[in-house]
Amino acid sequence: MFRIRFLRPPGAGAEKDFLARCIQCGQCAQVCPYDSIVLGTGFSLTRSGTPLIYPRSVPCYLCMRCPEVCPSEALRPVPMQDVKMGKADLDRSLCFVYAEDVICRVCFELCPLKGRAVIHTSGIYPVITEHCVGCGVCEYVCPKRCITTIPAWFTT
Repeated sequence: MFRIRFLRPPGAGAEKDFLARCIQCGQCAQVCPYDSIVLGTGFSLTRSGTPLIYPRSVPCYLCMRCPEVCPSEALRPVPMQDVKMGKADLDRSLCFVYAEDVICRVCFELCPLKGRAVIHTSGIYPVITEHCVGCGVCEYVCPKRCITTIPAWFTT
């Protein structure tokens, strides 16, 4: 779907506002205990020097430390459940449970918003709910790679 797909850290607002505020200081990347945040490189005005999260490599675990250290308010403190990084999309044709009748609960068990963002209908079938904040953990842990996180900046 995307050639290069990245998320913005928790607390980032609309992309245009985020880019206007971000001073490319890197403090968010320094404080991230999981090394989820990397600083963009290259000549792209929208990526170079700005914080990026590649959920297939290392997702955001919603520790919420990055907004606390942002000096420009490009990342603003918000409650974990109100983060708007994106939205997970589950391809049922690839999912163990839907496609192969194999019990798998990895996305549900490891979701930082367990029982809210990912639920199981009939106790078996995973469903991404409207409470998904787009952190990318489910995409990262899925053994079938059937979950893709659609960045919020892509849909706005």
